[in-house]
Amino acid sequence: MLVDEQVAMTVHILAHHQEQRIINANFERSGETISRHFRKVINVIIRIQGELLKTPEPVPDNSTDERWKWFKGCSGALDGTHIKVRVPAKDKPKYRTHKNEIATNILGVCSQEMQFIYVLPGSYYLVDAGYTNGEGFLAPFRGQRYHLNDWSEDTNLPPPKNFLICSTL
Repeated sequence: MLVDEQVAMTVHILAHHQEQRIINANFERSGETISRHFRKVINVIIRIQGELLKTPEPVPDNSTDERWKWFKGCSGALDGTHIKVRVPAKDKPKYRTHKNEIATNILGVCSQEMQFIYVLPGSYYLVDAGYTNGEGFLAPFRGQRYHLNDWSEDTNLPPPKNFLICSTL
């Protein structure tokens, strides 16, 4: 099996979380072959992770960069966005957004050099008790009281106006 195919197969497995029998059919390879090459590619990635993955340097206290000097100690910027996706009809309810689009929520973190240092596909929303727990939604525990005092002046956090905020595990 060519290296290109080994890497493509590994990326496919990691990106789509598919069962091995589907990978067997898509790549027309035996389960043993897929397993062996998947492990090989993962081991290479682990060995060269120092060159592939860079630990961000926090903004130094003496920074003069006009964009970052106000954020001393900050390692990067984090934001989420919806990316439109095509999914089978049976999966559309899982991907429907509050704007009735079919999309997945992606969380990204960029370094000061505007390079991605972390990406989490499929993040979820914290929602109020009017919603139920489900794919993409994390509601408060039933019967648990949450107090606005938790966001008092002592914590330096603004009080929540609503509970629909993007978050990740």
